[in-house]
Amino acid sequence: MHKEEFVKMIEKELIHHISLESKNVHDPIIVHNIPTGWTCIGTGNYAAVFVHKSEHDFVVKVAAIDDQALKKEANVYRQLGDHQAYSRLIHQGPTYLVLKRLEGITLYDAVARGIRIPETVIQDINHALEYAIERDLNPYDVHGRNVMMKDGKGYVVDVSDFYKEGKDEKWNDLVKAYYKIYKKTLYKYPVPIPLKLLDFIRHSYRLYRRIKIM
Repeated sequence: MHKEEFVKMIEKELIHHISLESKNVHDPIIVHNIPTGWTCIGTGNYAAVFVHKSEHDFVVKVAAIDDQALKKEANVYRQLGDHQAYSRLIHQGPTYLVLKRLEGITLYDAVARGIRIPETVIQDINHALEYAIERDLNPYDVHGRNVMMKDGKGYVVDVSDFYKEGKDEKWNDLVKAYYKIYKKTLYKYPVPIPLKLLDFIRHSYRLYRRIKIM
């Protein structure tokens, strides 16, 4: 399928039918009315990501509440250029982006499923974030839900906040936890961790960061 045909299908089928609901700015949005042939493979605080069964190389990221943020994200991808640890902008629509698909499992899901996270994944992501800084971007809001791994390689799948100013410690804190806790425990003895426990840790961490900056 040519890019032009895929864009027409996105706007006629996906955008026309889906409904995206945001109940809390800190939680993933809720997706309703996904049309036949489409699958939602991820949700964030302001957008959802879809794939179509006929196009395995592309994903469509649709904004739920802030299309201006989507435009800024498109500019981030342009600034990043071509790098093996990041996706690439294929097309920019009014409320959506078409991006090169990165396959793998998020570090969050890897912990939940008891899958080992190799140190090479952490190193790849560190190098990718250093590259972003060299391109005058600010790796902001990088955490276990928006970085992935596959075959021992690490990828950054969400750069939507790289245009923001300020310092964000989520990734640095995750790296510290990886070496101080994970490598000594779950890496040696991988076991599935209940999602409720992981969500409790996530909310507790958010509270900890809020208290720390007060």
